[in-house]
Amino acid sequence: MKKLVLGILAHVDAGKTTLSEGLLYVSGNISKIGRVDNRDAFLDTYELEKERGITIFSKQALIRTDNCVITLLDTPGHVDFSAEMERTLQVLDAAILVISASDGVQGHTKTLWELLGKYKIPTYLFINKMDQEGSDREAILAQLQEKLSDACVDFTDTESEKWKEQVAVCDEHLLNRFLEDGTVTWEMTKEAVAQRKIFPCMFGSALKLSGVEEFLQLLTDCCIEPAYPAEFGARVFKIGRDEQGNRLTYLKVTGGTLNVKDILQGEKVNQIRIYSGAKYETVNEATPGCVCAVTGLSKTRPGEGIGIEEESILPILEPVLTYKIELPQGMDALQVLPKLRQLEEEEPQLHIVWDERLKELRAQIMGEVQIEVLKRLILERFQIPVTFAAGSILYKETISDTVEGVGHFEPLRHYAEVHLLLEPAEPGTGIQILTDCSEDKLNRNWQRLIVTHLEEKEHKGVLTGAPITDIRITLIAGKAHIKHTEGGDFRQATYRALRQGLMQAHSVLLEPYYEFRLELPQETVGRAMTDIEKRGGNFVLEESFAQATADGEKIAVLSGSAPVRTMQDYAMEVIAYTKGKGRLFCLPKGYFPVKDAEEIVEKIGYHPLEDTENPADSVFCSHGAGTVIPWNEVFSYMHLPLRAQGGKISEDNLIWKEGMQPLAATTKGNTVTSDFIDIEEIDEILERTFHANRKEKFIPHKGIARGNKERLKPIAATTREYRPQPKRERYLLVDGYNVIFAWEELKELAKISIDGARGSLIDILCNYQAIKGCNLILVFDAYRVQGHKTEWIDYRNIHIVYTKEAETADQYIEHFAHENGKKYDITVATSDGLEQIIIRGQGCNLLSSRELQREIETTLEDFRETYLKE
Repeated sequence: MKKLVLGILAHVDAGKTTLSEGLLYVSGNISKIGRVDNRDAFLDTYELEKERGITIFSKQALIRTDNCVITLLDTPGHVDFSAEMERTLQVLDAAILVISASDGVQGHTKTLWELLGKYKIPTYLFINKMDQEGSDREAILAQLQEKLSDACVDFTDTESEKWKEQVAVCDEHLLNRFLEDGTVTWEMTKEAVAQRKIFPCMFGSALKLSGVEEFLQLLTDCCIEPAYPAEFGARVFKIGRDEQGNRLTYLKVTGGTLNVKDILQGEKVNQIRIYSGAKYETVNEATPGCVCAVTGLSKTRPGEGIGIEEESILPILEPVLTYKIELPQGMDALQVLPKLRQLEEEEPQLHIVWDERLKELRAQIMGEVQIEVLKRLILERFQIPVTFAAGSILYKETISDTVEGVGHFEPLRHYAEVHLLLEPAEPGTGIQILTDCSEDKLNRNWQRLIVTHLEEKEHKGVLTGAPITDIRITLIAGKAHIKHTEGGDFRQATYRALRQGLMQAHSVLLEPYYEFRLELPQETVGRAMTDIEKRGGNFVLEESFAQATADGEKIAVLSGSAPVRTMQDYAMEVIAYTKGKGRLFCLPKGYFPVKDAEEIVEKIGYHPLEDTENPADSVFCSHGAGTVIPWNEVFSYMHLPLRAQGGKISEDNLIWKEGMQPLAATTKGNTVTSDFIDIEEIDEILERTFHANRKEKFIPHKGIARGNKERLKPIAATTREYRPQPKRERYLLVDGYNVIFAWEELKELAKISIDGARGSLIDILCNYQAIKGCNLILVFDAYRVQGHKTEWIDYRNIHIVYTKEAETADQYIEHFAHENGKKYDITVATSDGLEQIIIRGQGCNLLSSRELQREIETTLEDFRETYLKE
């Protein structure tokens, strides 16, 4: 038996539910045809659906034929419930698009067509109500080919030469076959339909069962059953509840088998139900292609992929209005919120939130019909009579330039820094999150955590506090501390980095637009044009679609787009000035820049720096305590360099790339410079510190080197005048990698990320130098890096040296000690035995790596105690 999942879609009042009844009846699955106006339709099970005569929730019914089992999913036709319809599309094998012969292709019809194309769903068209007077098959087919696709083909007679010609021109393989022998095979036709190269059309009347049986035969013969993998997978498309309040997860099995008692997402499947209308039967297993409702799962959500299935994309059609939910007097909103969350599980687009600043509950809603349904649901399910205040526009924000946002979070015993590149994205693409950060620089787990924090909430813009959209966010750098970083630190740093970037960028306020179609008597067209222009809209007059009414009056059609805020109440005006003869159809088109943005921003009165829940400032550690640094001063304090000036990553301004040693930023005021220094500065360092240019003869130390067995001859006693030695400048040289692999914490970190260990040691030594005040030089080996020259870097308050090719860190330190042992008070930190002998031989002080660790810990502890006392 062929197993298919078909969805049925239509513009409201096109006869979708009536066709569903007809398909169930002619297949023998119901004995009586129900009618919407009689309130006895098989799939309209909710009382409000019967009262209003519309489908509100998607339902399923089983159609069994001789060779096929079809799961028919009836979707809502009203635009207010488009999100549920769109989620259902993601589990379909094919779709039935119902079009009313009297109305033709409507605005919502075109929207449905675009969605079917987006999800690549093979589509069959049933043109309904052909029994009505004036229905012209040829004219309707021509409109379908013009408005939808020229591949719409009448499949009423699949044996005629005309049909063969029309099918052949839709596909290259079919055309070649037709030109060769004048035939078109059914198998090739089925394949072309499955690939959306042909769209079969049938004509009839669902109410009178005209053409319904033939249409069902076409579906069973032409639809191709998908091939499913052996590995388990499922797609969740709906969350609901039964009459007893049990939570139901509606899903389609897309691979393997689902059994009762199986564990999904950490929870056990208690029941598997196969629904048909209001009734269901329980089964022990669900095989591939089965659409079922599962009990026992509490964490699933619409659009979720399980097993091999990936997460689905969010619905394109989304609410553009936000409403305040008004509760009865004396009722606590925070107690009601968890109950309303149940509704949000079933319809995630509601976005029910508690606005702490305004102390009110709000929901995002498509329109008035959805409000009526919600009021009824809340009353029936929770016995709470609620009302909704007037709706307000749901604005959004984006950016028009590229910036790098920096967030730093470092109160005492916490640490995280995040750099995000923010770029404008294509309109309608939403938020895109990417990573371009080497795992050598930041561990993969930390990177995943940062991405999670970017995804976990809706981030606000800085103009009106509206949600941001159409922004490409790339993680380009980050830093953690081996001991002090916790997960929550990266949440704070990530939020602040994004916010700091938005504060820098040029923000653009967006508002929702409607795509409208206005049908009205010809003599009122002038008034309509003037009204639309005043409302900031644009339009075209579709004169070719001017049609005459039954009494001979000509009807014209205006189509175009306009802001939602200016078109909210226009439908009532149209009815008034056309005396009930005009009709306005509006559909969400998307978000576009606000023309009078300054006025809107001023009216809303949002102040980003006063939004304490969304800070742009960073927190740095100063003298043992966290200090808040304003967002516009963060570049002077950050610990990582900017990835690219102006956000453009090129060889001209690239600060680091894969394979390079990590370089730190030198900050002067608010200007960030690279770590490369010119020849004059190098000479100055050499003259002041290394004395590399001096040609004075080296005088060896006269003491006994450790291990030297030769005894010196006794020296005769002499009288010497005591003169106090001048205080010499102190230097501490640290063999970087030797210390890293001697300290247990850094050693463990180095197994994960050598760069992380290196950065952690640098931070520790910066703190130590700030307390001790000595000149601290940290030396790292780069002797294996081909062609590498010695690099000197001033990082905050210490010097970092990367040795040249073929030179190790201990060779560099020995050379420095050899040249400067007499002039400076030099201490070397290393546990290399041979190096210790040589260093002592140069008259320098010595610390082992573990002694250095104890010295640093003691110094920091003493500093903390002194600070607390003072």
